[in-house]
Formats: sequence, C-alpha cells, structure tokens
Amino acid sequence: MATFWTYDYICSLHEEWTFLLGTRWNKVKGLYILTRFMPFLVLITNLYLNFTPTENPNKCQTLIDIDLSFGIVSAACSEAFFVLRTYVLWNNNRFVLAITLTVFFGVLAACIGTSFIADSTTPYVTPGLTGCTSNANLFIPFLLLFAGELVLSSLTLIRAIQNWRMTKGSMYVILVKHNIFYYGCGLFFSAVNVLTSLLLQYQYRAMFQDLQVIILAILALHMHLRLWQISERTHGHDSLVSSIPLTDMSSVTHMA
Repeated sequence: MATFWTYDYICSLHEEWTFLLGTRWNKVKGLYILTRFMPFLVLITNLYLNFTPTENPNKCQTLIDIDLSFGIVSAACSEAFFVLRTYVLWNNNRFVLAITLTVFFGVLAACIGTSFIADSTTPYVTPGLTGCTSNANLFIPFLLLFAGELVLSSLTLIRAIQNWRMTKGSMYVILVKHNIFYYGCGLFFSAVNVLTSLLLQYQYRAMFQDLQVIILAILALHMHLRLWQISERTHGHDSLVSSIPLTDMSSVTHMA
C-alpha cells in the first residue's frame, strides 16, 4: 500500500503542483492538502507498527490508537469531498446539505466511538515476531461508513436520473459527469470490509481496512483534480477551488 500510494503521488505530482501553485488559498485547498498527506501518516505509522520490535503491550496500544486516529481523520477528509460534491450536484440545496452533513457527522461520531471501544483491549505481542497485533473487529464502523456512502451515492444517482430525464442524453455519460463511479468504488470497498469483518480473521481483514483508507483518498483527490482541470478548460479560472468559498460551489454543477 505504501508503494501504491507513493506511485500514485508521483504520477499525479505535476498536475497536483499545477493546482496547488495556480490556485488561491481557501478552505477547500486546505482540505485537499490534509487529504493528500494524512495517508502518508497512516502508512508511516503502519510500517512502524508492523516492523519495529515491540514487547510492551501499552506501547502497542498507543501505536494502534495513533494508527486508528490517522485512519479516521484521513477517511473523514476524503468523505468530505464527496459530501461537497453531492451538495454541488443538487445546486447548493440547503435541505440536501442538511441531510449530508447530518449523516456525515453522525457517522463520524459513531465510527470514532465504536472504533476505539473495539480497539481498547485488543493489542498483544508475539514473542519472536516484530510488530503488534490486534483482534479489533471494526464491523460496526465500516457498516456505518457503508450506510453513509450509500446515502451519498443514492442522492447522486437520483440527481443523475433527474438530469437524464431532462436532457434525454446518454445515461452512461450523465453518470460519468456525476462521478457516480467514484461513489460506487468507495461503496464497494465499504461493502468488502463489512463482509471481511464478519468472515475473516484480523490478519486477513486488516489489509482491506487499510486499503480502503488509501483508496478513498485517491478517489477524492483525483475527482477534485479532474473537476478543477475541467473548470480551467471550460471557464479559464479556478472557480471550483479558489475564487469561491467552501459553501458556494454551484458554478461547478453545469461544468461537471
């Protein structure tokens, strides 16, 4: 996963620095930077957790809690982009914003609580092996995340169908323009983690859990970069990310 994330970062480095240097500072840009660099902290913590000799369970608990915290923050930042995108697709509808924010903060609070409860008494060390191991079952947090992503995906799909009925265009093209496949990919990985949390032991399900954090960040960042590039070509300015505040992104709706 560290190699995968680093490779993706290198491949998108030119586009990303063009975006970072060519746009003004605002909340969305700050969120982008946080979303970009949180997975690095997740991976560094993970590598240290797995490959450093540790025989102290208390130290293991601390490392696992730090890793879990970074993972939650990273996933929350990624999901925030999907919340904003859904809000824009609905023409800045305040009712949709209220629904998405309620779901977002409700899922976030519940995931934080259930994750640390599941993780509170699980770390242990194995003599002769490096790293710490945990038996934490994060079935409930991933089930909540799946429910939240299902709400966002459903709202986006409903909006795509409405636009398809009005324009009578190709359904596939409209779905692509509404980024439904980004939503679908995140939803798929959440479903995988729900199933693996039920069916597999920790050593096997953990790789899917960490992978989802990385995938969510990649999806959110690439979606945002793609929308910015379309905006640049269409309007000749950074309307998506620079010239408007975080809560006023309606100009993107017709563009993307």
